[in-house]
Amino acid sequence: MPADVSGPRRPAWRRPLVALLVVAALAAAGWGAWTLLGKGTGAPAYRFAKVERGALASVVSASGTLQAVTTVQVGSQISGQIKELLVDFNSVVKEGQLLARIDPETYELKVRQAEADLEAARTSHLQRESDAAAQRSQVLRARIGFEDAKSDLERKESLVQKGFISTAERDKARFVAREAEEAIRTADAQVKSAVAQVANAAAIVKQREAALASARNDLAKTAITAPVNGVVISRQVDAGQTVAASLNTPTLFTIAQDLSKMQVAVAIDETDIGRIRPDQRVTFTVDAYAGRTFEGRVDQIRKSATTVQNVVTYTVIVSTPNPDLRLVPGMTANVRIVSDSRENVLKVANAALRWRPLGAAAPADAVANGGGAAGAGDAQARRQRLVDELKLDAAQSARVDEIFAEQRNRMAELRDLTDADRRQRSERMRGEARQKINAILDAEQKKRYAEIVAAETGRASAGTGRVHKVVGGRPVEVPIRTGLTDGNATEVVSGALAEGDGVIVGTQIANAAAPKAGSGPRLPF
Repeated sequence: MPADVSGPRRPAWRRPLVALLVVAALAAAGWGAWTLLGKGTGAPAYRFAKVERGALASVVSASGTLQAVTTVQVGSQISGQIKELLVDFNSVVKEGQLLARIDPETYELKVRQAEADLEAARTSHLQRESDAAAQRSQVLRARIGFEDAKSDLERKESLVQKGFISTAERDKARFVAREAEEAIRTADAQVKSAVAQVANAAAIVKQREAALASARNDLAKTAITAPVNGVVISRQVDAGQTVAASLNTPTLFTIAQDLSKMQVAVAIDETDIGRIRPDQRVTFTVDAYAGRTFEGRVDQIRKSATTVQNVVTYTVIVSTPNPDLRLVPGMTANVRIVSDSRENVLKVANAALRWRPLGAAAPADAVANGGGAAGAGDAQARRQRLVDELKLDAAQSARVDEIFAEQRNRMAELRDLTDADRRQRSERMRGEARQKINAILDAEQKKRYAEIVAAETGRASAGTGRVHKVVGGRPVEVPIRTGLTDGNATEVVSGALAEGDGVIVGTQIANAAAPKAGSGPRLPF
């Protein structure tokens, strides 16, 4: 018989044991996969937020520039070289204090010339007055001569009648009388001419006096003085520099009158300006003092609009005290204006108002708000909601798609900015996008779109909404009436909600990676 080379055989009882172990391993793997994948059905795990009670404030965020309440630019009305410079940046000055001096030599010479011209004019005036007096004397002589000639004519008329003299002598006396009478007229005309020359000389004297006053005024303007009490915040000239005052007055210094009181010029979007009222409370921060919050009040709402790239803004002046002089002109302020506030109200997270079960249409306010983390499906749902709610035609739908895409690209560029900068830029981008969408709508669509935007931004005083609670393992819709919103939470005016209730704000599939907070841009629609 041949030798057995197959080796020792395994006992027959081991084979069922191996099979049992394999089956057990497969069962364990199946159980683990079933657990990790949500028990094999992909059932969602809900994320909840509690209904809370507390304060709520509607805030308008914007940026502005700090300014002094009164800023005076000190210039020069004359040209010349700066001879003396007596103040510098941050110099505290008093009204009338000498700040700088322009070389006065040229203007001193003009004053001397004007004084000499005035003396010459006065001398000429005296000469003309003397000539006028002489002419008046000539008139008196002519009158005396006329009286003598008239008397002689009367005597010779009598003698001719008596026959003592010839008529020729009478006629000669008559001609002399007429000549004397004409001499009076000539002397009177000469007096009038002399008087006119005196008046002309007097006018020249006044002209020379005015020229002298102008020359002295220009000389006085070589001294640049402070028009108000304040602090020099800008100096734009140096000693030896030539100042040329031609069509425009050159600015030499800028003086802030009182830095203990400051103001912020804030650019408010036209969609928010209706929420701003005088004396509203304002808080703002500046980059120079991180972590510190400054307070102020709305002082003025200017009615002059500014349009930049089809975005209309209005300037709102916010007054703020500055007793420690930490705030200086030119700083950028990140401003938050409290347009309305509530105390001790029931509030729910805005994410709960936006959430809908899978397959349900997004509400108008979710479309307006952009729906939080913007996945492709959410963006498509919002886009479809706009199409349905506004009844957009094909051209309008295509334009909305372009605006959505442009906005997503622009929002993605803001991820590396600071929170304050990102908030400011995103607010401005949302305003621009709303303007673009509004521009493609007709009158009825604009009205409906305004309602959508009002619901999203909290400008509507009251509205309706829906949240969902889990009852029996399934989401149940709870209708509520909403009020004020701050962008993160909304006031619950009425509805079947109580403090501490949990409402659904999102879903998370067990085997899916949790979405990163803020991973998608918030679209402004």
